[in-house]
Amino acid sequence: MVTLEPLRADHADALLAFERDNRAYFARTVPDRGDAFFTPAGFAARLRALLDEQHARVCRFHVVLGEDGALIGRVNLMDLVDGSAELGYRIGEQAAGRGVATAAVAQVCRLAATDYGLTSLTAVTTLDNPASMRVLARSGFTRVEDTTVDGRPGVRFERRLLDAVPDGRATPTRSG
Repeated sequence: MVTLEPLRADHADALLAFERDNRAYFARTVPDRGDAFFTPAGFAARLRALLDEQHARVCRFHVVLGEDGALIGRVNLMDLVDGSAELGYRIGEQAAGRGVATAAVAQVCRLAATDYGLTSLTAVTTLDNPASMRVLARSGFTRVEDTTVDGRPGVRFERRLLDAVPDGRATPTRSG
């Protein structure tokens, strides 16, 4: 079982360690964040910016905690506009292949619909990341178009979170 927590300032040390420990692993499928990101000052500045975006409700950032409470991933909703957001996630190498990403995405989809009032999500991944494509498919996302991600061939996915009912209220869909 995994737990999501909203990103907080007190996650800083564990989050920086997670990012450093998994840098090479993540760089295999997503663009590297650059050396400055991994310095204490660079990371602190980035974390402050993320927390400011979260406070402004422009984005919703979450850490993924394993059963032992260790930080094993991140799952984020970015650019919240008109009931929609873009989903992004990364799970550390030690937790990969264990259903953590699928569980974390399912939890954030529920939060998006019930707590954040979102009606749809989009996500993009590169074609050379089949594990991410499987997570999205298992999580009720539909492949909608080919795209590029930082110059690499990719795919865009979408998922509706809510279905309108006749009285104008919304109810979560059954897909997750």
